[in-house]
Amino acid sequence: MGDLLSCNTMETWARKNTRFILDPIVSAIARLGISPNALTFFGFLLNVLAGILIGFGQVVWGGILMTFIAMPFDAFDGALARATNKQSKFGAFFDSVLDRVAEGALLMGLAALFAQRGDYTSVIVAFAAMVGSFMVSYTRARAEGLDLECKVGLFSRLGRFLLLAIGLLLNQPVITVWLLAILSSATAIQRIVHVYRIAQS
Repeated sequence: MGDLLSCNTMETWARKNTRFILDPIVSAIARLGISPNALTFFGFLLNVLAGILIGFGQVVWGGILMTFIAMPFDAFDGALARATNKQSKFGAFFDSVLDRVAEGALLMGLAALFAQRGDYTSVIVAFAAMVGSFMVSYTRARAEGLDLECKVGLFSRLGRFLLLAIGLLLNQPVITVWLLAILSSATAIQRIVHVYRIAQS
């Protein structure tokens, strides 16, 4: 049961089962001398651009950019750091921070889209999804800052981005933000309960 609740389960499975695709690409990038942090920043910029496209009503094009171009960079930067032995504490910090900002940019794009349509309920839900997604990350970071393990969670970052990808590609932004808000908030609550239990033990 613990494995099912681990926030790293999906990421670990994806990394293991896509190595045959990632490794040749990462090797080619390494030969070009591109740093992992440069890849991280470029992927972040692509996600911001996807958010802008969404805000201007190009939901599907924003989804295509995020899913097929920006998302792979998130896999490449970590794999490149491992392959070139350039893993660092700052690199991990930089990646995590830009991941949060990129997710915020995508959700802000959706909020801008809803505002243009006059759908202010969905604007509020988009911001609720943003808060929920940030709380998923913050609860883990704060717990680990107190030396408490907090890797549980039914809806990790990869799960959120996959839901965003599917929702945008299917041009269903309203359903997507509702699901993101509900599932992210549920995961944050799950982590709070988990930390409470282990702190009391």
